[in-house]
Amino acid sequence: MDVTLDVVFEISIVNIVKKSHEDLADVQSLVLGVVRFSRTIAIFDDAGDQAHFSTYTLLARLSASGIRGIALAMKVLYYVGSWMRLNARLEEGRMINKRIFSALVAASALVAGAQLAHAQNQIVIGAIVPSSGPFAEWGRANTVTLQMLESEINKKGGVNGAKLKIMVLDDSAKPAQAANDVRKLAGDDKVLAIAGPLTSTACEVAFPVANQMKVVATSQASSKPGVAEANRPWAFRNTVDEGVLTKASVPYFKKAFNIKKVAIIYDAKDAVSTAIATKIMPAVMKANDIDVLNAQKPISFNTGDLDVSAQVTSLKALQPDGVVIGADYSQAITVIREMKRQGFTKPVIGGTPAISSAILQAAPDIPIVAPATFYAGMSEPRAQKFVQDLQPLLRKASGLPKDVEPSMFDANIYETVNMYVDAVKAAGVTGKPGDLEKDREKIRDYIAKLKGFEGLAGPIAFNEHGDAVKRYFIVEGRNGAWTTKVRGCSVEGACGK
Repeated sequence: MDVTLDVVFEISIVNIVKKSHEDLADVQSLVLGVVRFSRTIAIFDDAGDQAHFSTYTLLARLSASGIRGIALAMKVLYYVGSWMRLNARLEEGRMINKRIFSALVAASALVAGAQLAHAQNQIVIGAIVPSSGPFAEWGRANTVTLQMLESEINKKGGVNGAKLKIMVLDDSAKPAQAANDVRKLAGDDKVLAIAGPLTSTACEVAFPVANQMKVVATSQASSKPGVAEANRPWAFRNTVDEGVLTKASVPYFKKAFNIKKVAIIYDAKDAVSTAIATKIMPAVMKANDIDVLNAQKPISFNTGDLDVSAQVTSLKALQPDGVVIGADYSQAITVIREMKRQGFTKPVIGGTPAISSAILQAAPDIPIVAPATFYAGMSEPRAQKFVQDLQPLLRKASGLPKDVEPSMFDANIYETVNMYVDAVKAAGVTGKPGDLEKDREKIRDYIAKLKGFEGLAGPIAFNEHGDAVKRYFIVEGRNGAWTTKVRGCSVEGACGK
């Protein structure tokens, strides 16, 4: 090979890799490519050791920067290596070896530099959702919501010129897994902040880990009293305490249905459901002069139970005017269907976990009262736009009902990540690895002092306990639709008009 052709070949390798670095994928292909290339180049006595050093140095650099997807570059190296094996049989092969290898080293450096720059030009946020397990529908819908948000922001130019990357992990609503997810996102993936976990049970275990690792974690659904307060200063919840909401929902329930006595049934395995049924509701009912017939021994079932006929029979025998159900909507549906089957059609009151379009289909003739900070049929313009954008995506997604609607927890996680994005823009967050600790502190301080964030239903702030100060709605579900009956703010006068 003459020198001119040698130089052209060198330039070609560099140009191919330069053009390809934006379209690379599959870490396994990277490893395979490195191994193949190293084995191939090692047949040349003069360059073998240097080749191994260069390729594995490249691998280390890319791995350290968290790079995924450089299969195409490795394919270039593999095919070049194959070409070199073929030409090794030629007498001049050994003479051109070093020249070609220099081109490969230059190309490798270019790929590493380009990929590292690309990684540093991202704003990475973590999210923890239950995409499997008993609350999988919520988790899968959360994931679709985050994908939509990531696309929306990046189409508008990203965050301060950097692309937004949302890394979503599944905790299956298991506390230990949620804690591990926090460790991975904060320690391995170096995210700036975390949205989630969803359940209070998971938050009680994961929030202390977030505090330990000094990364903000904001739940999209936890509403058991005191969960964020016990894990300050890094834990937040874009939700309103169930104790606050129940003080508004019970008076409406009493007046609307002339309630004088109630009976309680609840999911004993869920933290917020247990708190609603055994602590919050009994206290608020008593304060409103409503007798709780089984306050000392409320009727219980466990998450996932399909047969609650015995429990509903016992509930019916108490002859209450209304029923308190402490459960998320998927578990409450089982109770409500059994109530209908037994002809026990008393009005029901629940907490925020009961809000869902699906629960309204279980027994349309049984009225249900619950608090919400968002629901799909609300009239606020921002909320309507959110539903219009998200609902078609949810209904196309696998693993979700075809008639699914955006939930309150989709709205909450959407708001939460938007808060983080605002923090990055306003607080001087760089997203650089060396600034990670300071960047996380900036986000924490921004969220703690947040005032007037434009949420989907109105302005949002956070109180000293880490809980959201936002609007709420006491809604009544009947004949397949929710209707707002009472509007309020979790802190009187703090939500504007």
